[in-house]
Amino acid sequence: MPTASPSGAKLLTVENLTVALPAAMDRDFAVEAISFELAAAETLCIVGESGSGKSVTANAIMGLLPDSLTIQSGRIRLDGEDLLDASPARLRDLRGRLVSIVFQDPLSALNPLMTIGDQIAEVIDAHRRHGKIDKQARVVELLTEVGLPNPELIQKQYPFRLSGGQRQRVMIAMALALEPSVLIADEPTTALDVTTQAQILELIRMIQQRKGMGVMFITHDFGVVAEIADRVIVMEKGHLVEQGKARDVLQTPRHPYTQGLIAAVPRMSEAAVHGASQTPVVLSASGLKKTFRVAGGFMKPSRTVTAVDDVAIEVRKGQTVGIVGESGSGKSTLGRVLMKILDPEAGTIHFNGQDVAKMPEAEFRRHRPLIQMIFQDPFASLNPRQTVGRILTCGPMEHGLGRAEAKKRAERLLARVGLSPSAFERYPHEFSGGQRQRVGIARALMFDPELIIADEAVSALDVSVQAQILDLLAEIKDEMKLAMIFITHDLRIASRICDSVLVMQRGKTVEAGPPSEVFQTPKHDYTRQLVAAIPGGRWDRAA
Repeated sequence: MPTASPSGAKLLTVENLTVALPAAMDRDFAVEAISFELAAAETLCIVGESGSGKSVTANAIMGLLPDSLTIQSGRIRLDGEDLLDASPARLRDLRGRLVSIVFQDPLSALNPLMTIGDQIAEVIDAHRRHGKIDKQARVVELLTEVGLPNPELIQKQYPFRLSGGQRQRVMIAMALALEPSVLIADEPTTALDVTTQAQILELIRMIQQRKGMGVMFITHDFGVVAEIADRVIVMEKGHLVEQGKARDVLQTPRHPYTQGLIAAVPRMSEAAVHGASQTPVVLSASGLKKTFRVAGGFMKPSRTVTAVDDVAIEVRKGQTVGIVGESGSGKSTLGRVLMKILDPEAGTIHFNGQDVAKMPEAEFRRHRPLIQMIFQDPFASLNPRQTVGRILTCGPMEHGLGRAEAKKRAERLLARVGLSPSAFERYPHEFSGGQRQRVGIARALMFDPELIIADEAVSALDVSVQAQILDLLAEIKDEMKLAMIFITHDLRIASRICDSVLVMQRGKTVEAGPPSEVFQTPKHDYTRQLVAAIPGGRWDRAA
């Protein structure tokens, strides 16, 4: 964590900014009378839960608010110029040149029909003040600056060809194309694994130091705050409830809301999790292998990628086994193989004593309700055209449960996961992210499963909501004596809830055992790298 706030010139000043919400919303203002400053070479972190107004503030500065939101009052001064008085043409001139933004999801922010190089060149083309420059050379220079390998090749690729971390580096390159004074980063590392996240944070820090930019970093991860922030502002439901130097806010938070957020941050646990050790084995697998054939491009041959390579796993009743590793390590593929969404090329999968690996789908169908999955993105995994009631009941009814009994079970489970009875008749878009994940949990429980596979089930949630969902999963697992496989890239969470963990790298298990041993005294270099990359590690241990 930086030890002192830099004393650069003020680049950005927000004064009493108020943004009105449409009528009939749960509150009148998205943000109300907030004020703060950003200096050159300073990193200001904005922290708060979903709905706190963080992204609205960023979009107001960029002039990117939707028509449904209205700036009612306030001032936004960038390098002395009031952006709220600027014409649309003037805002377009300032965007990218004086202030740029890096969005949370680079795949949705990048044009899938344009090459990486063309998209970066388009940013340069939009501002003629740079005069005649060699755009291709500038593109290669930017891709090199953000640490992408073989930039001459990557500039010719399309976004879907790159990993999540590589796409985020491309977004940073686009944001830096015109060397802005202020960089706004809106949750740029939320969905990334710990090592890629550490690389992106270090990249932003190095570029900031080299160029003297002011960085406004929006996040809900206090570990990230501890790593990079000079100052912090905390927002709750549109209000700025606390601000100050990062060290002061992290170590001695004054506002109850800030105290609650920090208390909810998952931290590495050194204690062993005492779960089931002698209970019956629900699922065991060995020698699992799964490969994918990746099509080649023009004049390029196709290639084979081994996603799961000779992996073994055992899960007992009432036990939670964690699977950790970077993106591309094979975690999610292993989960889908164990569910038989994907068929393995080799190995055995014993479920309740029966080998189901090569079992025909028609025969496996009677086992399928007993193995359920909770997905990472509850909005994408819930049908937006169906009510929650329909989403919960259609599967059990398809397996022979009567309509009345299915509805009764759904209402009972909605209450169990903390949702009101009215949720039965509502649609997924009417719920928050945490509420949608509760619906996803209820759907998994509708079948009275014996095994639940949770695939990054809390990675996109705020820390307080994340804590609630983890507590809920633990309670349900203990009540129903479920076996659980918990796939995550957050080692802090795995250390707290898992009885044992598997560390995967490039499809292989490189280390396994109780988390208190694997994370405290890792034997494999890869595990040591994962532990070292946990954001805010020193603050975590000191807290």
